[in-house]
Amino acid sequence: MTVSYSLEVANARFHGFSRLLFRWKGSIYKLMYKEFLVFCAVYLFFSVFYRFLLTPRQQDLFERVALYCDQFTNTSFIPVLFVLGFYVNQAFTRWWGQYTSFPLPDNLMMVVSGNVHGVDDRGRLLRRTLMRYANLSSVLILRSISTRVRKRFPTLEHVVEAGFMTTHELKNFESLHSDFNKYWMPLTWFSNLAAQARQEGRVRDDIALRLLMDELNNYRAKCSLLFHYDWISLPLVYTQVVTIAVYSFFAFCVIGRQFLNPEKGYSGHRFDMYVPVFTLLQFFFYTGWLKVGELIINPFGEDDDDFETNQLIDRNIQVSMLAVDDMYQNLAPVVKDKHWKNGLFSVPYTQSTAAETLRPAFKGSTFDMR
Repeated sequence: MTVSYSLEVANARFHGFSRLLFRWKGSIYKLMYKEFLVFCAVYLFFSVFYRFLLTPRQQDLFERVALYCDQFTNTSFIPVLFVLGFYVNQAFTRWWGQYTSFPLPDNLMMVVSGNVHGVDDRGRLLRRTLMRYANLSSVLILRSISTRVRKRFPTLEHVVEAGFMTTHELKNFESLHSDFNKYWMPLTWFSNLAAQARQEGRVRDDIALRLLMDELNNYRAKCSLLFHYDWISLPLVYTQVVTIAVYSFFAFCVIGRQFLNPEKGYSGHRFDMYVPVFTLLQFFFYTGWLKVGELIINPFGEDDDDFETNQLIDRNIQVSMLAVDDMYQNLAPVVKDKHWKNGLFSVPYTQSTAAETLRPAFKGSTFDMR
């Protein structure tokens, strides 16, 4: 599930971000502790091998190899920062694009509620069926791209059982043969049903019908965009380049960052600290950056910070049905507001916000310029 910490960083304070370092769920520690332990174990193996298992002549050869490997880790032969930084930036842009492409029915349900009329069962049936078709399309597309939704609705019979589709609609859906994904079929049903509602006079003019079609097309475009995000990934060659760059860099570090015998006077090896603190920090930062890219490259999985697709499905179907059914023409009496007779009034503050009334209203940066 998505890990939220917005409330804890609502105000900047002393060691505000530091409090977040001790969380486990959704943390970088949980994401990469296995790689970190493997790196430490391999480094320890070579350290023990060099110190206790090699003869003096073999130690000389190992030290030359270590100095040679260290050249590649302290120069720009492997451009880890450039390659990794650009990759994570592209992955983040793609992650945010997928989030903003999620098909939400809010605009569509407002248009349906305001333009498909009728307080009788027929009008109610039309409105509910239109929104059910819209939600069905999003469920079908999410079944194709999200492992969570696929586990929840492994077959179309589960979709029928959940109430998104009827048995007759399932037969119509399966009777249409196509080699491609048919998530668009319920939206076609939506457009045909909206046209039928126009013929019946439930949609009162062509402008309202055009508004319905425009919102439907916007909804369909987002479903299509999600499908193409899943189809077209970042080029595999780039992902391979980044992975090879990071892992090869630390493969050289396993040998090149060994502490050599300080008595032999090698440059940069005056102390024998046993534990490569800064190398471990470097591994944590670089590999953690790579794991961040791995985490956000596809947010429709089951990681801690992946999108809550099942919860969004529940929210969308409930809210859309409430908007077009329970709230249809369900208005409170229209009465005069509290400030009806007051031409100039102010909204009250609570005691905890009273100090804000002492601040002058902002009128522009040059308003008081002399």
